[in-house]
Amino acid sequence: MIKLHQFAPAWEVQNLSPFCLKVETYLRMAGLAFEVVHAIPPQAPKRQLPFIEDDGQRIADSQFIIEYLKRTYGDTLDGHLSPPERAVSNAMQRLVENHLCWAFMFARFGKRDANWSENKRALFGPLPPVVRNLVPPVVRRQMLRELRGHGMGRHTEAEIYQLGQRDLESLRDFLAEKTWFMGERPTTLDASAFGLLANVLWVPIESPLKECLKALPTLTSFCTRVRDRYFSAGANRVA
Repeated sequence: MIKLHQFAPAWEVQNLSPFCLKVETYLRMAGLAFEVVHAIPPQAPKRQLPFIEDDGQRIADSQFIIEYLKRTYGDTLDGHLSPPERAVSNAMQRLVENHLCWAFMFARFGKRDANWSENKRALFGPLPPVVRNLVPPVVRRQMLRELRGHGMGRHTEAEIYQLGQRDLESLRDFLAEKTWFMGERPTTLDASAFGLLANVLWVPIESPLKECLKALPTLTSFCTRVRDRYFSAGANRVA
């Protein structure tokens, strides 16, 4: 049985990490049986979540996890894509995970203290009091350094959200009237997009990014479609 190690539930989203939610969505879309184990980053091989355990192996990072699952259990989601379609899917995943995600991280860890307080409560609330008080400021400073190192954190707040809104509009335009991003069948790109979009749309973190997403019915309908199809009580595949 695959064991998916990820954060404990928070808010109204299935997981507060886009990358944890991406992997869980992939597992559900692929029809693979799995068990969720609640964990914290220091327990992970790369000190970040998610990671999986399967057949005596521990695989970290959502990209490498999904590649492992494809090799081991078959590529049921993306196997039908042509090479050009795979290239487009890969590029769109990079837009979500390596650009839009940084605007998302700024909303959670950036200058708005009300957002940080809510984020801190969700991330660290279940931990012992000493850890809950000492660790959050360190994590916030680290994330802000990483934002600056990436380059996103060197922009003004308005510029960061402007870039994120352009990414959301690109996703809207690419999805257009299709049921799924790559056509009539769900693929890994849908799991990746849902992981992040759900974490903008259905969490109490307020930002221009969230307001933009709420005004894009193509994307909000997509999120609802994934949740209803793969996360309803009847669709629950968690052992």
